[in-house]
Amino acid sequence: MARGLRDRDGIVTREGLIFRVYGYAHPPAGYVCDVEYAPATIYRSSDAKALREGGRGRYFKFFEDKGLTFVARKYPHYQVYYRPLRRWLVGVPHRDIDEARRPGQVLQRRVRREGKDELIHALKQTLHQITAISHLTTRDFGVFGSLLHDFYHPRYSDIDFTVMGKARVRELRDVLATLYSERSGLLINEFAAPQTWSKDAWKFTNLSLSEYAWHQRRKLLYGTYVGPASTRRINVEFEPVKADGPSLNDYDANTQVHPLGWIEAQGRITEDADGGFMPAVYGFEVDDSSHPRADDVSRIVSYVEEYRMQVRTGERVFVAGHLERVTSLRSPVHQITLSYGPRYYEQTLKTLKG
Repeated sequence: MARGLRDRDGIVTREGLIFRVYGYAHPPAGYVCDVEYAPATIYRSSDAKALREGGRGRYFKFFEDKGLTFVARKYPHYQVYYRPLRRWLVGVPHRDIDEARRPGQVLQRRVRREGKDELIHALKQTLHQITAISHLTTRDFGVFGSLLHDFYHPRYSDIDFTVMGKARVRELRDVLATLYSERSGLLINEFAAPQTWSKDAWKFTNLSLSEYAWHQRRKLLYGTYVGPASTRRINVEFEPVKADGPSLNDYDANTQVHPLGWIEAQGRITEDADGGFMPAVYGFEVDDSSHPRADDVSRIVSYVEEYRMQVRTGERVFVAGHLERVTSLRSPVHQITLSYGPRYYEQTLKTLKG
């Protein structure tokens, strides 16, 4: 039985389904998860981007809500009861965990790997660049995605790192700012160049492509490896995860969440210290909204990947999402939540510039 797992750790079931631990609030019976991959023996996708194959065989990646739909239809026992919401969520009970894969442990195996693997070479060079000019070590990092599960492709896969703890994330961002500024360096900011995405494929209705790129660029956690020995540019992503401590599981069975409808508001961010984790949590003070309960709002909680580290303390922002009243043994809290579900692409959190 695997205990003490955190966001982005991997869980494998007896069927070979691969789940990703989701956030830091898990009931006693198991882990709330997102399902990421399935072996070709039980699932196939016609999407060319979905195929993963390597040392562990052929797998297909799930995009958007396809994984949740597949598990609900084929493997409905992969659920855990989430009392604050009074409903079942996709997850893996402790009894059904066949294997747990931890990003830090797997990274240590990757850096010891010898040979001419282009992706592992880029991974090692990236870590060397960072650790050479900082107090950070390779043990502050992990890997997730296809590198965690050993079906990455040396010539097509990206590099996905985890970095553990607020202090290490702050230092990493300073280091990346330095590396990005070196014209002859091995890393550049992924979002420094104009983006070439199709506007027709962009689905968020209240966040433009240019706004998205601006916010992503200043996060500094999305880079591109451009080493001279590489045959291609390799995207390198760094995702914050919590360090060990009492807050590694924030689940409270006495909490209840009560939906109060849709809200749009402008206001000021009062706290951003937990904005890099899943969920991202920001202190918030409303100064403009037509919703009758807007003055009660004290925080924004985002489960949407795009909005982690999106805004900073002191900034005026626009937010659109679901108003909720959260009750527990303490005083009730009103929050604006961005998550999977209705009006997903209308949800927004962005800085009001100017």
